[in-house]
Amino acid sequence: MTRSVKMLCVLGAGIALFVVLSLCLQVPVFENYYLCLGYAVMLVYCYSLGPWPGVLVGALGVVLYCLLTSGLRGMPGWSLGNVVIGLGLGFGLQPIRKIENRALKAGAAVVLIIVVTAAGILGVKSLTEHILYAQPFMVRAAKNFTAFVADAVMLAVSIPIAELLDKRVRKLVE
Repeated sequence: MTRSVKMLCVLGAGIALFVVLSLCLQVPVFENYYLCLGYAVMLVYCYSLGPWPGVLVGALGVVLYCLLTSGLRGMPGWSLGNVVIGLGLGFGLQPIRKIENRALKAGAAVVLIIVVTAAGILGVKSLTEHILYAQPFMVRAAKNFTAFVADAVMLAVSIPIAELLDKRVRKLVE
């Protein structure tokens, strides 16, 4: 099998896993929001395979999840936010994964996660919803704050999973 066919299969599996984890394992954290376990898959792809596989898993995973659960409601902002998160994590985690000091590595990864998740959810998702739904930007950002916190936490606790699976995921596409 060629490398591109392997990558396509691995991407398809990642998108499907994002959707399944998002649908089947809903852990409530706030009034109407839950930990999206699909973000663990996105982080693994960003960590091991880089920005574009992470973007495809996160953005297309959200598109399929939304189509299965609520139609187009919420999908444009969430998927565009995941593009920003995937790019930021995919590019940012590559140098971080080379850090030898575990505490410094974890701290750098958490700071990166907070910054890119804020940009993706509080920034891009809120701006997209502001434009689409004609609501004030600050109202949208306030409503998206719980999503930002839950998504950043989910991504941060997924770091050890990404480290554990790194070699196996990379081997899948060799």
